[in-house]
Amino acid sequence: MIRNEIKSLIKQAIKELQKQGKLAKFDIPEILVECPENKAHGDYSTNIALQITKKAKREPIEIANLISSKFKVQSSKLFEKIEVVEPGFINFFVSKEFLQKQVADVLKQKQKFGDLKIGRGKKINIEFISANPTGSLHIGNGRGAFFGNALSNVLEKAGYKITKEYFINDAKKSTQIQELGKTALEKGTTYLTQDLKLKIKKLKTKLKNIDNNGEAGNLLAYEVQKDIRNFIERKLKIKFDNWVSEQQLYNSSKVKKIYSILKKKKLVYKKDGAEWLKTSKFGDKKDWVIIRTDGEPTYLLSDIACHRDKFDKGFSKVINIWGADHQGHVSKIKAVAKILNYKGNFDVLITQIVRLKGKKKLSKRKGEIVTLEELINEVGLDVARFFYLTKSLNSQMLFDLDLAKEQSEKNPVYYVQYAHARICSILNKLENSVTNWRDRANLSQLNHPSELNLIQKLIKFPEIIEDTAKDYQIQRVPQYAVDLAAAFHQFYRDCQVLSEDKDLEQARLGLILATQIVLKNTLDLIGISAPKKM
Repeated sequence: MIRNEIKSLIKQAIKELQKQGKLAKFDIPEILVECPENKAHGDYSTNIALQITKKAKREPIEIANLISSKFKVQSSKLFEKIEVVEPGFINFFVSKEFLQKQVADVLKQKQKFGDLKIGRGKKINIEFISANPTGSLHIGNGRGAFFGNALSNVLEKAGYKITKEYFINDAKKSTQIQELGKTALEKGTTYLTQDLKLKIKKLKTKLKNIDNNGEAGNLLAYEVQKDIRNFIERKLKIKFDNWVSEQQLYNSSKVKKIYSILKKKKLVYKKDGAEWLKTSKFGDKKDWVIIRTDGEPTYLLSDIACHRDKFDKGFSKVINIWGADHQGHVSKIKAVAKILNYKGNFDVLITQIVRLKGKKKLSKRKGEIVTLEELINEVGLDVARFFYLTKSLNSQMLFDLDLAKEQSEKNPVYYVQYAHARICSILNKLENSVTNWRDRANLSQLNHPSELNLIQKLIKFPEIIEDTAKDYQIQRVPQYAVDLAAAFHQFYRDCQVLSEDKDLEQARLGLILATQIVLKNTLDLIGISAPKKM
């Protein structure tokens, strides 16, 4: 990865300057190397000279010139030029020779291009969706579903070992299951969807012998959850490694055990007839009830038991992706991680609400929400995935139905997929040449600005993986797919692949083969198909 190579060279240059006494000795901070929006400022740029000016006891422009001089000696083949600009930025312009060689590197690695080792095989648990088993998944659940799956793919690409987990909120004594039981036993006032009516009818014989709300609710929830799981696996094409039942945590006495542990730690006290957990001692704003006045555990206690299970399995990181309605639960469970002395990293990501925009046939009947299945039936899985992932998780989302159904360059999914289909069309015309391209390709023929720009986009892919694995900004991946497609479309307009100049044809053939690989790798990360025809 060229960006990391630049960072390494900068660090090496600083160390040599320190040895020569040209810079004071100090610990070198994290080196930031960015891609300037303005190409006049180089392909990469760093402000390291500004960062270390006080420690180095020199002016930034002096430091930048000293570092730059070291680069000129060590990396003449890597850069076309290196320039220093006020007040102390160092700009790097990658050489054509280096870019040309990267095409062969992509073709050699194929689907492994972009694979990183930053994860070092460390284990990460990612819990997402975890919707209540009281009805179908709604459009809000789509955010956590597609984000969690895409993040899992990115982290796996970065070298982590991922476990995807779904937590089923099916405890018999929980409020939602109790209410569902009342509905099943025709005691409740909750509006019944057609789907629930059918399930209750199917369970009529079994329900006749049940008079307990929790039992009835758990039985009905089991049927709902079967449909949810089937929908997730078959329609959303998401596979979970673990399906964890809240009720099973009670059945196996794990909730009881965690209560005893908290009591032994003297973190539980009585107040107003309930039992409270001292979460305020561990960074939370206040304490929370874990045993209600009726003697029943709250959801928090079973959640603690669930997280103790996660932490005990040796995950170096645990990531929970929750809906907006769980925002208030974050501080509690963060405190729990401290209580349980979890040594790994613990992140809780909150998804914001989704609204629909445009002419919609998706009507909201009384008491019902717009389901995720309705949306996918309307626009297709690829489009739904892509649109959900283009927005930052912490921002509210307006899903544009009209744009989602449009088959033109205005629709980013169509635009990206068309790039892949166009590549496949070219390759079909050059079927015989594809097999033999390595024997004849002279990649030094790739000199056109659009060719070089396309290669520059290709080599950004590992950087996209690295950055996203660190900050979870998944919207960066679909945006990269759009940028790569744009670079390819520009290349297609400017550079004719089929040519009488066979050397040039072979070089350009190698470039589009490399583009196909990277575009397919990118789409695979976010679960979007790469069509051969459109």
